[in-house]
Amino acid sequence: MFQIMTNQKDQVAVFWFRRDLRLEDNVGLSKALKSGHPVVPIFIFDDEILNELDSNDPRVSFIHERLKEIHQKLTRHQSGLFMFNGNPLDVFKTLMKDWEIATVYSNHDYEPYGRYRDEKINELLQSKKIPFNTFKDQVMVEKNEVVKADGSPYTVYTPFKNRWLQHIHLNEVKPMENPGKPNWYKTAGASLSLAEIGFEKSNIEVKPFNIDDLSGYAQNRDLPAVDKTSYLSPHLRFGTIGIRTILSEVKDNAVFVSELIWREFFMQILYHFPSVVEHNFKRKYDSIEWRNDRSEFEKWCSGNTGYPMVDAGMRQLNATGYMHNRVRMVTASFLCKHLLIDWRWGEAYFASKLLDFELASNNGNWQWAAGTGCDAAPYFRIFNPIEQLRKFDGQWQYVAKWIPEVSTEKYPNPMVDHKLARIRALETYKRGLG
Repeated sequence: MFQIMTNQKDQVAVFWFRRDLRLEDNVGLSKALKSGHPVVPIFIFDDEILNELDSNDPRVSFIHERLKEIHQKLTRHQSGLFMFNGNPLDVFKTLMKDWEIATVYSNHDYEPYGRYRDEKINELLQSKKIPFNTFKDQVMVEKNEVVKADGSPYTVYTPFKNRWLQHIHLNEVKPMENPGKPNWYKTAGASLSLAEIGFEKSNIEVKPFNIDDLSGYAQNRDLPAVDKTSYLSPHLRFGTIGIRTILSEVKDNAVFVSELIWREFFMQILYHFPSVVEHNFKRKYDSIEWRNDRSEFEKWCSGNTGYPMVDAGMRQLNATGYMHNRVRMVTASFLCKHLLIDWRWGEAYFASKLLDFELASNNGNWQWAAGTGCDAAPYFRIFNPIEQLRKFDGQWQYVAKWIPEVSTEKYPNPMVDHKLARIRALETYKRGLG
């Protein structure tokens, strides 16, 4: 259900928050505030999404807290945020009855469900001759802005990155500015508690990000015990900070910028090749015979494989919703190559746990690890989890933090021999590839 507003017949512009939970450096919002109409800000807790989540999902708690912050900021302008729960199409049908809507503003969504949802909303609004204006906001390049000379999308990262850097002049990137006197509709808004949408506050919290000091990032980013990550990714995922703001602050850190470009590369892949959600990007891998042993998958999920770096990563994920990027690669490779479990199983598990879950990046990185994706690691590249531990956590600082029993008899023996697993993986991939 969603909250019904009292009838208001003033002509307004509606701004629909989605994955852009901020009032600053927000392209669609800036356009709305310059529309000449008082702006009514809304957010919809979409049942299509919420029904797939646990009742204590930390991401819902995080979104709700950010919405409360936005609402509080709007009270300074004698305005407020309207929160709804339900089917977006039903919500907009009600809005159109209760308000004289001149136009609707939002920012682009590139995921298959988001694109489908927006098409339906647009059809509804067009039936009443209400414009639905959406804008590029969460990325610097989108759709066909950076493509090959023949107009086809890039499927290899490095050429995409090079064209991206030619297209985007980093020294000129600045945050989007709102008008000096924003024209908000004077209203108290209408909030929803977590309980009203069927959720409870999670004990897992999103950490504040830090991009003020990235010195040593390039040297230490592969060392999980050093923990030099920025914790930016959940904030970028939900848009509590804008991409232009980020780039204006980190433009001199080439390694960090490259990571941001990887994100946009995978978003381009998802946009141009939406079939990757369910299928291998490289369809020649469709014949791989995954073992898909459920009991082995459960050991991987719970962090009880007997390989310390894998287990530490999974336990960190389960406890906090975070996992160090180097460790993500090791855990994903182990599942696909050592256990021969379909990457889609791992992708779905990460999607249920990661605070920074983003479909494009999660899918792209899992297919990279499995060797089935665009610009992926070759199938014969199989991470040695023992060597990865020696190289990136040689003193076992990270491992000891997440596996207190790691040096005791309580810690399990390796569930599979690395050498034998490697041989089995190579043989399986070769058979599948014919």
